[in-house]
Amino acid sequence: MASKSTMAIASEDNLIRIAAWTRNGLSEGQIAKNLGVSHQTFIRAKKDPDFGSKICEALINTKDVVDFEVENQLFKRAIGYEYEEVKEEYEMGVLTKRTVTKKIVPPDVSAQIFWLKNRKPTDWRDRREVDNTIALEKLDEVLGQIRGCE
Repeated sequence: MASKSTMAIASEDNLIRIAAWTRNGLSEGQIAKNLGVSHQTFIRAKKDPDFGSKICEALINTKDVVDFEVENQLFKRAIGYEYEEVKEEYEMGVLTKRTVTKKIVPPDVSAQIFWLKNRKPTDWRDRREVDNTIALEKLDEVLGQIRGCE
Protein backbone atom coordinates (compact mmCIF):
# COMPACT_ATOMS: atom_id res chain seq x y z
CA MET A 1 0.00 0.00 0.00
CA ALA A 2 1.26 3.45 -0.90
CA SER A 3 2.20 5.91 1.82
CA LYS A 4 0.21 9.09 2.33
CA SER A 5 3.10 11.19 1.04
CA THR A 6 3.29 9.09 -2.15
CA MET A 7 -0.45 9.42 -2.70
CA ALA A 8 -0.18 13.17 -2.14
CA ILE A 9 2.72 13.47 -4.58
CA ALA A 10 0.77 11.49 -7.19
CA SER A 11 -2.40 13.57 -6.89
CA GLU A 12 -3.71 14.89 -10.19
CA ASP A 13 -2.87 18.50 -9.24
CA ASN A 14 0.68 17.59 -8.24
CA LEU A 15 1.27 15.57 -11.40
CA ILE A 16 0.36 18.69 -13.39
CA ARG A 17 2.73 20.73 -11.22
CA ILE A 18 5.52 18.15 -11.64
CA ALA A 19 5.10 18.24 -15.42
CA ALA A 20 5.20 22.06 -15.45
CA TRP A 21 8.24 22.24 -13.17
CA THR A 22 10.01 19.67 -15.34
CA ARG A 23 9.17 21.71 -18.42
CA ASN A 24 10.70 24.73 -16.69
CA GLY A 25 13.93 22.80 -16.09
CA LEU A 26 13.71 22.11 -12.37
CA SER A 27 15.67 19.15 -11.01
CA GLU A 28 13.94 16.36 -9.10
CA GLY A 29 15.40 17.75 -5.87
CA GLN A 30 13.87 21.15 -6.58
CA ILE A 31 10.54 19.55 -7.46
CA ALA A 32 10.57 17.59 -4.19
CA LYS A 33 11.26 20.80 -2.27
CA ASN A 34 8.37 22.55 -4.06
CA LEU A 35 6.09 19.65 -3.09
CA GLY A 36 7.21 19.97 0.54
CA VAL A 37 8.87 16.53 0.72
CA SER A 38 12.47 15.37 0.92
CA HIS A 39 14.30 14.27 -2.17
CA GLN A 40 14.46 10.74 -0.74
CA THR A 41 10.68 10.67 -0.27
CA PHE A 42 10.25 11.78 -3.87
CA ILE A 43 12.60 9.01 -5.07
CA ARG A 44 10.67 6.41 -3.02
CA ALA A 45 7.39 7.71 -4.49
CA LYS A 46 8.78 7.20 -8.02
CA LYS A 47 9.43 3.53 -7.15
CA ASP A 48 5.97 2.94 -5.64
CA PRO A 49 4.18 0.09 -7.49
CA ASP A 50 0.82 1.87 -7.44
CA PHE A 51 1.72 5.49 -8.21
CA GLY A 52 5.37 5.55 -9.30
CA SER A 53 4.62 5.09 -12.99
CA LYS A 54 2.37 8.17 -13.00
CA ILE A 55 5.08 10.29 -11.37
CA CYS A 56 7.76 9.00 -13.75
CA GLU A 57 5.49 9.63 -16.71
CA ALA A 58 5.01 13.25 -15.61
CA LEU A 59 8.79 13.61 -15.42
CA ILE A 60 10.00 11.68 -18.46
CA ASN A 61 7.40 12.49 -21.09
CA THR A 62 7.58 16.15 -20.26
CA LYS A 63 11.39 16.22 -20.47
CA ASP A 64 11.29 14.54 -23.87
CA VAL A 65 8.63 16.90 -25.18
CA VAL A 66 10.49 19.97 -23.96
CA ASP A 67 13.81 18.73 -25.35
CA PHE A 68 12.19 18.16 -28.75
CA GLU A 69 10.55 21.58 -28.69
CA VAL A 70 13.85 23.29 -27.88
CA GLU A 71 15.67 21.28 -30.52
CA ASN A 72 13.06 22.21 -33.11
CA GLN A 73 13.21 25.90 -32.19
CA LEU A 74 17.03 25.90 -32.29
CA PHE A 75 16.93 24.33 -35.75
CA LYS A 76 14.27 26.80 -36.89
CA ARG A 77 16.38 29.71 -35.61
CA ALA A 78 19.52 28.29 -37.27
CA ILE A 79 17.95 28.11 -40.73
CA GLY A 80 15.69 31.17 -40.44
CA TYR A 81 11.94 31.33 -40.91
CA GLU A 82 9.01 33.48 -41.93
CA TYR A 83 5.88 34.35 -40.00
CA GLU A 84 2.89 36.65 -40.28
CA GLU A 85 2.32 39.44 -37.80
CA VAL A 86 -1.35 40.36 -37.43
CA LYS A 87 -2.44 43.76 -36.09
CA GLU A 88 -6.10 44.45 -35.46
CA GLU A 89 -7.73 47.76 -34.61
CA TYR A 90 -11.12 47.97 -32.97
CA GLU A 91 -13.54 50.85 -32.53
CA MET A 92 -16.36 50.36 -30.05
CA GLY A 93 -15.77 46.61 -30.06
CA VAL A 94 -15.94 46.28 -33.84
CA LEU A 95 -12.94 45.27 -35.96
CA THR A 96 -12.18 48.22 -38.23
CA LYS A 97 -8.76 47.40 -39.58
CA ARG A 98 -6.72 44.22 -39.89
CA THR A 99 -3.15 44.35 -41.15
CA VAL A 100 -1.10 41.24 -41.93
CA THR A 101 2.62 41.76 -42.36
CA LYS A 102 5.00 39.04 -43.50
CA LYS A 103 8.13 39.02 -41.32
CA ILE A 104 11.40 37.24 -41.99
CA VAL A 105 13.81 36.07 -39.29
CA PRO A 106 17.19 35.51 -40.95
CA PRO A 107 19.32 32.45 -40.17
CA ASP A 108 21.28 32.84 -36.93
CA VAL A 109 24.99 32.01 -37.23
CA SER A 110 25.36 31.41 -33.48
CA ALA A 111 22.55 28.87 -33.55
CA GLN A 112 24.14 27.21 -36.57
CA ILE A 113 27.49 26.95 -34.81
CA PHE A 114 25.87 25.54 -31.67
CA TRP A 115 23.89 23.02 -33.71
CA LEU A 116 26.89 21.85 -35.73
CA LYS A 117 29.27 21.61 -32.78
CA ASN A 118 26.81 19.44 -30.90
CA ARG A 119 25.48 17.36 -33.79
CA LYS A 120 28.78 16.86 -35.66
CA PRO A 121 31.50 17.35 -33.06
CA THR A 122 34.21 15.51 -35.02
CA ASP A 123 33.81 17.92 -37.93
CA TRP A 124 33.03 21.17 -36.07
CA ARG A 125 34.78 20.98 -32.69
CA ASP A 126 37.06 23.96 -31.94
CA ARG A 127 39.79 21.70 -30.63
CA ARG A 128 40.67 18.70 -32.72
CA GLU A 129 42.09 15.61 -31.08
CA VAL A 130 45.37 14.64 -32.63
CA ASP A 131 46.91 11.20 -32.33
CA ASN A 132 50.48 11.85 -31.19
CA THR A 133 51.35 8.20 -30.61
CA ILE A 134 54.24 8.18 -33.10
CA ALA A 135 55.68 11.41 -31.69
CA LEU A 136 55.43 10.08 -28.13
CA GLU A 137 57.13 6.81 -29.10
CA LYS A 138 59.97 8.76 -30.75
CA LEU A 139 60.28 10.96 -27.64
CA ASP A 140 60.47 7.85 -25.43
CA GLU A 141 63.21 6.49 -27.71
CA VAL A 142 65.24 9.72 -27.52
CA LEU A 143 64.81 9.91 -23.73
CA GLY A 144 65.95 6.30 -23.45
CA GLN A 145 69.07 7.11 -25.46
CA ILE A 146 69.77 10.13 -23.28
CA ARG A 147 69.39 8.05 -20.12
CA GLY A 148 71.75 5.45 -21.60
CA CYS A 149 74.44 8.12 -22.05
CA GLU A 150 74.47 9.22 -18.43
